[in-house]
Amino acid sequence: MKNLKYYLAAIFAFATWGTFSLVLKPLHNYASLDILFYRVFSCTIIMSLVTVLFRRVKLKENLKYFRNFSSKNKKKTIALNILSSILLTGNWFSFIYVMNHISVRATSVAYLVCPIITTILAYFILREKLTKLQWLSVFLSGLGCVLLSYSNLLDMVYSSIIGSTYACYLIIQSANSKFDKFLVLNFHMILASLILLPFFPTYSGPVPVDFSFYLYVEIIAVMYTIVPLLLNLYALSGIASSKVGMILNINPIIAFILAGVVFHEALGGLQIVSYSIIFLAVIVFNAKEIFGLKRVETI
Repeated sequence: MKNLKYYLAAIFAFATWGTFSLVLKPLHNYASLDILFYRVFSCTIIMSLVTVLFRRVKLKENLKYFRNFSSKNKKKTIALNILSSILLTGNWFSFIYVMNHISVRATSVAYLVCPIITTILAYFILREKLTKLQWLSVFLSGLGCVLLSYSNLLDMVYSSIIGSTYACYLIIQSANSKFDKFLVLNFHMILASLILLPFFPTYSGPVPVDFSFYLYVEIIAVMYTIVPLLLNLYALSGIASSKVGMILNINPIIAFILAGVVFHEALGGLQIVSYSIIFLAVIVFNAKEIFGLKRVETI
């Protein structure tokens, strides 16, 4: 398969996120904002320490590259990265809130909606070409989501908020393709921390004293934030945003299975059919790479 390493990076990242409920559900007694605060602050501290200790040369190279930008491009790059941090922060908060206070199933639906939004945005904004077979895949994904909305419309509303914030984040990252992926993510974490810091004194709860809270937060920070996001950014450097977006469907399919098998959330026949259609859509979208099909006409 062409660009196999980029596909593997995306698959591993989204498969990891699919198991997020296993480490997030144990924290359901804590406020969503508290989990978000400690997650973002932990990521910022860890990544900043790594940058200062081990990536100073890369930092200098990237700063030199940025200084060579025109004034207009500098402002555009800064604005897009500020927006990226806002979108990422909003995505995390909405995901944590829905996961712990609505349902695991609703978060899985969010990342079924996200690939559709990502693919359409990539087509109109990034001018990425799609084959007729890939448009068929988008239609199948949309059909699956519509079927899911019949069982619980409110879940779909929450899901759309989560999915759209991450889809927009993915699209914006095309502007950062020339920068070091670790430094880009570190910058987003720093900005996210600065966004959240003014709210921390007022909206944070009592300082957690349970060691398990910090253990789970650090696992979330490293294994469910830094590593998958880096792999995600790496995948985007080698394959189209629309393809990364469709591979993202791996995440909700795993989350859907865990919702029923581990957390015993009620799963109806309509939901099973819907997820099956969406899984088929992922196969159809990447049929060329999976089965070595000849090039199909693009639109």
